[in-house]
Amino acid sequence: MESKLLAEGRDPMGQAIRDYSEKGRAGRLRVFSPQFDEDELPVATLFRTEERMPKLERVALDLCRGRVLDVGAGAGCHSLALQRRGLDVTAVEASALSVDVMRRRGVKSAVAADLFDETFSGCYDTVLMLMNGSGIIGRLERMPRFFRRMKQLLAEGGQVLMDSSDLRYVFENEDGSWDIDLNAGYYGELEYRMRYKQVEGVPFDWLYVDFGTLAFHAQANGFRAELVEEGVHYDYLARLFPAT
Repeated sequence: MESKLLAEGRDPMGQAIRDYSEKGRAGRLRVFSPQFDEDELPVATLFRTEERMPKLERVALDLCRGRVLDVGAGAGCHSLALQRRGLDVTAVEASALSVDVMRRRGVKSAVAADLFDETFSGCYDTVLMLMNGSGIIGRLERMPRFFRRMKQLLAEGGQVLMDSSDLRYVFENEDGSWDIDLNAGYYGELEYRMRYKQVEGVPFDWLYVDFGTLAFHAQANGFRAELVEEGVHYDYLARLFPAT
């Protein structure tokens, strides 16, 4: 399977992270989707301290144990927080620019790799997937591949900690009914594209998944899902274990 590492000229988030790291500020990291209006990702949030993280993320950090794989680590805020707690953390990112920033910020083990590239290997007690960690799966049809990959990376007794959101609220009417087109595929499957200054990223699939659907696919692929914590706006933290 071809690796999906991001080329420097097509890595808007990596460029924004580098600018913020070097200058203490960055331009607009713009986010586009055919399904929604243009949005913006505040780059400063990628550098937040543990004290400024939302509750679900802080709960996830508390549950981390053993050797941790921080997936889609961005600028390394979660990895740095876990290092301060004395945990052995490996941060993995598809952006070499972001990996360089993480290393300069003090992340001891930061690797430029595609999680789904099986040449990337290891044995981890916790796989941590935050900031809508389910997004990297992309589409529901990729769930079997995702869980197969987790089985390859998890140590015996290992866990996956993942947050996500149920996007049904986007389609909710004032009377409580839903405008969801059941013929249009799963409503949490989105396509995104990012732009930073003159750097244009390639389109990518991103998955928001409700807990019931996540639990169904977990069971179908030899895992069990536990709802750990619910947030204030349809978001939640889940823990996934290989079924014994």
